[in-house]
Amino acid sequence: MYEQNYQDAELACGDCGQNFIFTADEQEFYAQKGFSTPKRCGFCRASRKNQRGGGTQRQQFEVRCDECGCDTTVPFKPREDKPVYCSECFNKSRA
Repeated sequence: MYEQNYQDAELACGDCGQNFIFTADEQEFYAQKGFSTPKRCGFCRASRKNQRGGGTQRQQFEVRCDECGCDTTVPFKPREDKPVYCSECFNKSRA
């Protein structure tokens, strides 16, 4: 597969007009996800997200990890027919 060499790029925000850096890592992430180049700086993106209600905190549910037994929270309502894991056990199961 063709590998792209990304370099930091300076872009102008479409909302506030300030310049911001679109890092090489961000460019690679955007390309992998199929996203287009951002038109807003991070501050304006966050402000717009908050205005649309996207900045609200998700409800957390207290659970006991089915693997190690520790108490933790998860951002979804657990179901009886599915196991629930703490972050550490979940990451181990994915590896």
